[in-house]
Amino acid sequence: MTGHPVGFPATDSYVPKEEMGDAADFGEPVERVGVIGCGLMGSGIAEAAALAGCQVTVVASRPASAAAGRDRITASLARSVRKQRMTEEQREAAQGRLTFTTDLDDLRDRQLVVESIREHEQEKLELFSALDRVVKDPAAILASNTSSLPISRIGQATARPGQVIGIHFFNPVPAMPLVELICSLDTSEAVHEQARRFAEDVLGKEAIRSTDRSGFVVNALLIPYLLSAVRMVESGFASADVIDQGMVLGCSHPLGPLKLVDLVGLDTVAGIAASLYQEFKEPLYAPPPLLLRMVETGRHGRKTGQGFYTYDT
Repeated sequence: MTGHPVGFPATDSYVPKEEMGDAADFGEPVERVGVIGCGLMGSGIAEAAALAGCQVTVVASRPASAAAGRDRITASLARSVRKQRMTEEQREAAQGRLTFTTDLDDLRDRQLVVESIREHEQEKLELFSALDRVVKDPAAILASNTSSLPISRIGQATARPGQVIGIHFFNPVPAMPLVELICSLDTSEAVHEQARRFAEDVLGKEAIRSTDRSGFVVNALLIPYLLSAVRMVESGFASADVIDQGMVLGCSHPLGPLKLVDLVGLDTVAGIAASLYQEFKEPLYAPPPLLLRMVETGRHGRKTGQGFYTYDT
């Protein structure tokens, strides 16, 4: 673990790809990956990339976060060994490909950097502006794991909006097979193709392409469904367990909507809903008062031990 906290390093300016001639090659396989943030999603992305053979540098905001992220990945890999999903040798090899740091400048040689910090637009814009100065590879792709924010606005925080793309993973990242690729009006087709090859050929995921609009494909469909379940609880129409039982046994869903809200995180669901409502002004996207009150009081679901259900933490 090294250096100073994530910030705005005083480094040389990025040189646009078009000024680099043949030095920039989007056809090179992605082997050097950076991940910013090591919460549930960031650590999952880092684990998946390391398992796929990539050298992964994980940047955390502070040493305690880096240590927690390392422990989370270590525990996940150990579970996979116990369940015979991988060998002890594969676990050791994956862990050997992971480096943790608090210094953003350690991403300077990365071919692909995936941002996975909290869903706060201004923080993401400031981070991408800093990344633009730090990452030196002229063909490097800067990606956001945002679940709702416009990629076009994130890209405009850089001098290379054509190399900014959304790569939206799903939780838990090592197990979930889908990745959404979101191209802004600026994102080049070469960058999309490189991101698709990384998702499918390197990570072994299935990639779908989405237009750059809030919620993308999956959350534009999922969030109204989850909010409807919250409103049913709020109105007293049915309890959380009755709603979940109905959708699992009656519609063959693997998980009921309220347990899914707890898994995703009530704060995350509320944030995506707010972003959808801001863009479309449709009442079905507005976060219900009950959801907002639960978030305000720290009931964020599984990660805090309490949401619509109670969990051991």
